[in-house]
Amino acid sequence: MHPPVPRRKTTASALARNATLALLMALAVVGLRVDPALADNGDVTWTVRTAANGYGDDRSSFSYGVNPGGTAEDAMVVANHGKSPLELAVYAADGFTAGTGQLDLLTQDKKSVGIGAWVHADRDSVVIKPGKSAKIPFTVAVPDNATPGDYVGGILTSLRQSDEAEGINVDRRLGIRVKLRVSGELKPKLAIEDLHVGYAGSFNPFAEGDATVSYTIHNTGNAILSAEQGVSVAGPFGWLRSAAGDIASPPELLPGESWKVKVPVHGVAPGVSLAATATLTPLLTDASGSTSSLKPVQATAHGWAVPWTLLLLVVVVIVAVAGTLVLRRRNRVRRKAREDARIREAVEQALRDQ
Repeated sequence: MHPPVPRRKTTASALARNATLALLMALAVVGLRVDPALADNGDVTWTVRTAANGYGDDRSSFSYGVNPGGTAEDAMVVANHGKSPLELAVYAADGFTAGTGQLDLLTQDKKSVGIGAWVHADRDSVVIKPGKSAKIPFTVAVPDNATPGDYVGGILTSLRQSDEAEGINVDRRLGIRVKLRVSGELKPKLAIEDLHVGYAGSFNPFAEGDATVSYTIHNTGNAILSAEQGVSVAGPFGWLRSAAGDIASPPELLPGESWKVKVPVHGVAPGVSLAATATLTPLLTDASGSTSSLKPVQATAHGWAVPWTLLLLVVVVIVAVAGTLVLRRRNRVRRKAREDARIREAVEQALRDQ
């Protein structure tokens, strides 16, 4: 893992350093790493890793199954690879799925109600000499009234530094993900909410158009879930069905979280009435890392796929036909009137001749 760098507010290079820092902190926090997570800023360099114990010797993150009212004990190892003593804050925080789809952690000033409230390190800060490491034990204490299900957060080390040139404080965080499953009935469940379908046709009255299906995936259960997605649209009575292509899976959603989805469907026939169907197959990952598919969830919404150009053409044709019929009728009436007038005139002339 490459080292993160402090954030800046000016210059392109500073912005690039900001982006690098954000990415690396996110990777370190969620435990997406092979080597120990690393933070590096010149002479300030440290790593965090899981301690070797009965849970394992080389873990990428902490994972536990605990009963309500139970506890688990573990430790994190922090190593100072810099040239100066290093003082770091130590704390735990709840996790959440960021807009990028990556796991993020609440900052220290935000209140945690799960992992951040239940994980307690044996110290709030640690000072590590150059070239040395410190083992930081912590306890996971689950309340008696904890709701069964999955919880995710992290245990973090934090270094706040002042940037006098920029007049800002930089909070550099490095930590390891903590996943906890509280024993009890597991109720994995996803819901499809706010399903809508829109249609955009073509100026060509006989061409197909594109539909856009949007909806929200809501994790209404108590387990972490991802899903396989499928979307299709059809005309009246299920005719002229068109399916979307491959749809990327949403990120793993924590219980209670939502994720907005927008899916384009091409080649949709304008059948006036349009029905969009979204299908989710929830994916549940167990403690061993294997993933199983659950019963699919489906929802349908209706919209309009009106072929306005074709309707306009039909209206024009109808108006033209109607106009032609009216004109012909008027012509027949006029011809009949002229013929009647000619006959009357002929009769009158004959009477006068007598």
